[in-house]
Amino acid sequence: QVEVVESGGGLVQPGGSLRLSCTASGSFLQLYDMEWIRQAPGKARESVAQITREGDTHYHNAVKGRFTIARDNTKNTVTVTLQMNNLKPEDTAVYFCNADGRRSGRRENWGQGTQVTVSS
Repeated sequence: QVEVVESGGGLVQPGGSLRLSCTASGSFLQLYDMEWIRQAPGKARESVAQITREGDTHYHNAVKGRFTIARDNTKNTVTVTLQMNNLKPEDTAVYFCNADGRRSGRRENWGQGTQVTVSS
């Protein structure tokens, strides 16, 4: 069983920065791809950034050059951070972390989400 907990959301002015953190706890986490997904009110959920178990990164076009995803693996945990710079009002959303074990025959595991609000 994998537990996922996010932290680091909050209110920031346009142009500001936030750093989100996600800690996944469980077994075989080195086999999991990690992903940040966001959902804004009235909009579809969208994948913001991914980091695979091999360390490859992928970003939504809307955040390229502004967001950076990184991961740190230990024996029974994976910590994934999302550094968000030059934030814009359209980045306002609930941000979820997903520990995705499907490539190794396991399941997805989502956290409860953390609110990011970009407003002056």
